[in-house]
Amino acid sequence: MTTTPHEGRTALVTGGSRGIGRAISRRLAAEGALVAVHYGHDHDAAERTVKEIIADGGRAFAVHAELGVPGDADALWAEFDRQLAAQDAESGLDVLVNNAGITLPRTIANVTEQDYDRLFAINTRAPFFIVQRGLERIRDGGAIVNVSSVTTRFAYPAIIAYTMSKGALDTFTLALAKELGPRGITVNAVAPGFTETEINPTLRNPEIRRNYSAESVFDRLGQPEDIAAVVSFAAGRDAGWTTGQWIDASGGVRI
Repeated sequence: MTTTPHEGRTALVTGGSRGIGRAISRRLAAEGALVAVHYGHDHDAAERTVKEIIADGGRAFAVHAELGVPGDADALWAEFDRQLAAQDAESGLDVLVNNAGITLPRTIANVTEQDYDRLFAINTRAPFFIVQRGLERIRDGGAIVNVSSVTTRFAYPAIIAYTMSKGALDTFTLALAKELGPRGITVNAVAPGFTETEINPTLRNPEIRRNYSAESVFDRLGQPEDIAAVVSFAAGRDAGWTTGQWIDASGGVRI
């Protein structure tokens, strides 16, 4: 097994500046990849993540594109191409991590059509067209990792629309794995559980923290680094014989 499984590779992590995405960006860079840290709105967070990676001896650059709006995939790839050229790096991509997403903590009675459309535009439509527009850039032998959710495997009415959007990603993963297999490109879904990030305000409530922690067999919340480790494996060369899989990264939630 190589100590730098992503040496010489280029990776793009959508939503790569904060939370789980930041941990994924840092992990891939630490393992040798040149990482494009995508962000939609928080420029400061993206720059901070890039600076952290560089300070640790890695290579990274920020890519800005708002997702969930018309033309988002084309805008993202145009900016990626431009920024990659500025790095004096070879064009193309080896690893695509579709991590960007939003949640919607509402039961069905409280979801508006506008809520629903925005959620699916960011969580489902954007990854679809990012892959579609990126197929010519992704090199043979590369990898796509879609960040799903453990909640697609059990009933969780409190975030029903969110789980539906992630369930669509699971189906997307299967179909892509079959289509891209002849090119040696693996496609897998990694499904986090209850994970501690700075952008999850519910975790400020001690009772909610305890309840979420108790869902895991380890009686703790997941950390972004826990998820990043699984994503790195799924995206790496050592996982070259694993494709079309839904990989539980929840710490044993509800097993």
